Amino acid sequence: MGTKHRTSKEVKADVLKRIKEGTVTVQQAAEEHGLTESAIYRWLQKGVAGAPSWSEFGKVKRENGELFRVIGELTLKLSTTQKKSW
Repeated sequence: MGTKHRTSKEVKADVLKRIKEGTVTVQQAAEEHGLTESAIYRWLQKGVAGAPSWSEFGKVKRENGELFRVIGELTLKLSTTQKKSW
């Protein structure tokens, strides 16, 4: 059976922060720190147990609005392009 090692709270916090910010993937973080992806997913799952903070909710809401705006622009461009090709 494999040996378990403890990861410092600081490293764990840094890994989770970078993943949540989107600066690294779970796979990249696992490789960088010699961790398993399943361990990081367990950390993420434990953090999900609580409700999101208002700042997290606001950030997601802003990102959602931006995505809808981009989708609208792309849909309009696609529609215009298709009309030209007919």
